[in-house]
Amino acid sequence: MQRGNLSAVTEFILVGFSTFPHLQLLFFLLFLLMYLFTLLGNLLIMATVWSERSLHTPMYLFLCALSISEILYTLAITPRLLVDLLSAHHTIAWVACASQMFFSFTFGFTHSFLLTVMGYDRYVAICHPLRYNVLMSPRGCACLVAWSWVGGSVMGLVVTTAVFHLTFCGSNEIHHFACHVPPLLKLACGTDVPLVAKGVGLVCIMALLGCCLLIVLSYAFIVAAILRIPSAEGRHKAFSTCASHLTVVIVHYSFASVIYLKPKGPQSLEGDTLMGITYTILTPFLSPIIFSLRNKELKIAMMKTFLSKLYPEKI
Repeated sequence: MQRGNLSAVTEFILVGFSTFPHLQLLFFLLFLLMYLFTLLGNLLIMATVWSERSLHTPMYLFLCALSISEILYTLAITPRLLVDLLSAHHTIAWVACASQMFFSFTFGFTHSFLLTVMGYDRYVAICHPLRYNVLMSPRGCACLVAWSWVGGSVMGLVVTTAVFHLTFCGSNEIHHFACHVPPLLKLACGTDVPLVAKGVGLVCIMALLGCCLLIVLSYAFIVAAILRIPSAEGRHKAFSTCASHLTVVIVHYSFASVIYLKPKGPQSLEGDTLMGITYTILTPFLSPIIFSLRNKELKIAMMKTFLSKLYPEKI
């Protein structure tokens, strides 16, 4: 028994929703529909921006980059989750688990960095409109997007390297539907596990709070600038350009704070699994809906693009 407990783990078992055996088919149908809607919604946004020349602006370039990161993020987690809901075998190889963690953290933090860049874009547009074309030049926008992806990749690499540098021994059951950090750390053995747990948690929280602080500062300046606009119509028009981004930011960081800033204490493993759905499936599902409904310019362009496909002779 002692020898078995000290043997290194080469594969893991994703317990996931196997604790809800009678609800797995319902979960599969629900998550499949939400996943397909997420893919179609983001692809429609990208196609609309690509085909409509009036949307070839920095704000919509960042929105396309955000849609790409969202598609890739869900692609790293959701297909595997759907397969496990219909399968009796939930094993995942060590390498596959590490890859899933790397890509999910990479695309997840890229999403956070892009939301911060979009906040800066709105700040420049409203607070420094005369310098907008200079500050948000095509080259500058490309650099901001590229650095967002680089930052996300660095975060993914740091977290994954730190976690999978540990030795896993004994039980190989991950009480989650994905290779998530907290349940994996519970399977690790060694004296450096608490240090890695604190280090990874600190890095993730600092990155999220840093992005959140920059967005809050951007909107503090934006609100101050909007309040100086004399006409109510001008104030409404200025704020309407920020409404969709601000709504997505609130949803994104609300769910992220529940995951990363929740107080430590006794809680059920099933509760952690259900809570994980909020940021892996629900947030990406809501994002294209918010941008489509809250952004008037994009909504009109999407309707125009959709109608042109159905009735090309009338457009």
